[in-house]
Formats: sequence, structure tokens, C-alpha cells
Amino acid sequence: MIPMSLAQVAAVTGGKLSETADPEAVVTGGVEFDSRKAGPGGLFLAIPGAKVDGHDFAAKAHEQGAVATIATRPVDVPAVYVDDAVAALTRLAKHIAANAKVRIIGVTGSNGKTSTKDLIGQLCARLGPTVATEANFNNELGHPYTVCRTTPETEYLVLELAARGLGHITQLCEIAPPSIGVVLNVGISHLDGFGSIETTAKAKSELPQALGPDGTVFLNADDPRVAAMAGLTDATAWSFGVREKADIRAEDVDPGDGRHAFTLVTPAGSARVQLKLWGDHHVYNALAAAGVLWKLGATPEEIAEGLAESGRLSERRMDVFTRPDGTVVIDDSYNANPASMGAAVRALGLLPTEGRRIAVLGLMADLEELEEECHRRLGEQARDAGIDEVIAVGEGTQPIIDGADGVTATHVPDQAAAIALLENRLRPGDAVLVKGSRYRTWDVADHLRAKEETDQ
Repeated sequence: MIPMSLAQVAAVTGGKLSETADPEAVVTGGVEFDSRKAGPGGLFLAIPGAKVDGHDFAAKAHEQGAVATIATRPVDVPAVYVDDAVAALTRLAKHIAANAKVRIIGVTGSNGKTSTKDLIGQLCARLGPTVATEANFNNELGHPYTVCRTTPETEYLVLELAARGLGHITQLCEIAPPSIGVVLNVGISHLDGFGSIETTAKAKSELPQALGPDGTVFLNADDPRVAAMAGLTDATAWSFGVREKADIRAEDVDPGDGRHAFTLVTPAGSARVQLKLWGDHHVYNALAAAGVLWKLGATPEEIAEGLAESGRLSERRMDVFTRPDGTVVIDDSYNANPASMGAAVRALGLLPTEGRRIAVLGLMADLEELEEECHRRLGEQARDAGIDEVIAVGEGTQPIIDGADGVTATHVPDQAAAIALLENRLRPGDAVLVKGSRYRTWDVADHLRAKEETDQ
């Protein structure tokens, strides 16, 4: 973080220094809520949890060099006492964002936030020191935690913005107001929090609405709900897309082996792009990232070069690897919704293989009354993509089997049964996709990964 004395930290967070805390001691490291990561010059954030209380690890953090602990109850080390640790972190992040000389870029959407954030972060790092959200640290804790990683040298801060309901993105933007925003799409995802796709669109529109007249927002021209957000913002709106005549667009798209190539067209010219990421959804992610980098002054050729060299950073997201027996595995098991599931089975359908294509598919959670329809449609998509065999895992996934008419399809009760079935079915040269909402297919992916050999 930017250097601050403990007296300043206390003032910003509304806290009170303990008797053993030196007001003049300067914090030069990061803020960590995992004591194992606490290091010299940093702050340790003690968060009470249901199973583990961070206060019990304050001494360990101090031994590892933490200047002080932000705490809500007495600890035997230098401390800043506050009423609410997460609220204190939020106030600290807001102060840092307001005082750091950094370009803040916010990314939201129903699908692809993490991958697009990773792309933008890698491209920005080619221009200057960059901090980006780790994995999907995109909520009320992870967001300010990321902002606090900003240092005096940081030039770009790339933030993934998630929401579980209305007002959440607005709150995140108030902590670190972005000057550049990206809205990827509005889809059927986590309807238990939003209730309808219209409410989801309203929530995502909070990002462009948070941008001022000096801001810039990139909107997906091929998603009507996103394109309509141009009328809701004071910022300059630019479009990206494939089907529509967008400002930033992909032409002459070649799906190849699932790692797409296309001609990137921008207001500054064009360049040919070859992605090393798997799946057609990454074309949109790449276009959004290209728009941001064009705004930051990169040429089409520089953007194309950066995209060609940018890879997967986050775990369990279109991670393609080959086992020693020649089986190719697509581990996209981190999470799932209708759009990302469709993209994953299409990627499997394009993957070159000498054997069969097998999709192991778990439940897509939080779809409410659309659950049966969406799972049946997924089965149809698997069939249409040329998948040879479908294994549907767990309760609620029988409609996948119903939709995969004409395809060898089996419903199993749990992941252990899916693993046993794969052990009997897999042959050298087969290709396997593993995907489902969080945790629902992780055991299957880990079993296959135990025999991993090389990344693709």
C-alpha cells in the first residue's frame, strides 16, 4: 500500500491506537487477513470468523514483521482498534484510491469477468506497474483488499466488480472510482440474488452510471441490454462486438482448434490476433481488453502481441492439459451458468482429438424456476456441439440427459460415481470437459489432474 504512519491509519479508519503501537511507525507493506501472508512492514487484519478468529493469529503476524494488527478486541501486539474490521479496511482502501496516482479500470458482467480482468491486467502490465484483482476477490472484502495493494509505483489498478444484488457495484465504485469501465454481458446467472434478468441488467448498469463525464465505458454491442447502457452514463461510450458494427470489433473470426484467431479492428487501425485461450467466449473478453488498451494508448499491433502472449491466470477456468495416457482434459470447473456452460461445450466440440469427446456436467446453481429449462438446453447444446458422451452429475441434472437426445448420456448421483464411470469409459486420446457450479465437479477435475502431464 502507499506508506502511512499508524497515526494516519487510525485517523483514516476511525480507530484508536493501542498503548504499544508507535504512532510514527510507518506501514509500507500490504494489508493481509491471512496471517500466513503477513510480512515486514504490513498490516494484519484480524477478522472474527465462524470457525477461526483472526485475533488468535495476531502474534504470529507480528513475529513475521507486521507493523500492527487492525483488531476489534484486545491483542498482545501493537494494534489499531476499530469497531468493524471490514469497514475499516474499506475506509483505508477508499483513502488509498483517492490519494494514489493510478488509472482505475472496473470490469463487470454476468460471465467472463475474471478472464477479462486477467487479460486487461496482463496487457496493462506491459505499459506499467499494475495491480489486478487476484482470482475472483471481487466482493466487499476482496475489493478493498485489492485496492490496498496499490503502491506509489502502481500505474494501473484493474478491479473485477461482482454483485449479489442491487447497489453492490455502486458501493464498490465508491471505494475506488473507476475512470474506465467494461460491461461484458447480462445473462441468466444467480437469479436467487436478482430475481430476473432485468434486475441483473440494472445491477450491471451501476458501473457505467458511476463513471463521470471524463470517464470511458466499453459496452458489448451484441448484447442489447448492455448496449442500452450507453444512454445511462455521462461517460464516453464505445462498443465492442462480433455481430454488430462495433467500434472495437472482430472480423474474419477463425475458430481453429478452439483457440480463436480474428482481425482486431479499432479506430486506430487493425491487426491480426491469435489467442492462446480456449473458447469462443474469449473473443469478446479479448475485444473488451483491446478497447481498454486502445484507450490507454496502445497500438493495434501492440494489443495483438499482448493478447497472443496472455494466458490463463485463474484456476479451474478453461485449463486444458494432457495426461500421460494422451487424454486431454478441459478443467472449467470453477463455476457455471448457462452462457459459460454453452461456451465450454462448444470449446470441447472444437478440440482436436483422436478419441471421443466426453462432457462431465454438474448442476448450474441459483437458476430458480429456469433450472429445468436451462439444463435441458445444455443437453441440446452438447448434442449440437458434437459431444459423444455426456455424464450428468448430481441432483437436478437429469434434464441434461433429457436434452442430449441421440447422445450416449448417463446420470450419476455424485462425483464418486462419475469418477468410477470415467475410469471404465476413458480411452487414450479421449477429450474430457469437467464443468459445474462451484464444488460440484471439483473432485472429478482433481482426479483427472492427478495424472496431469502438460498444459496446452
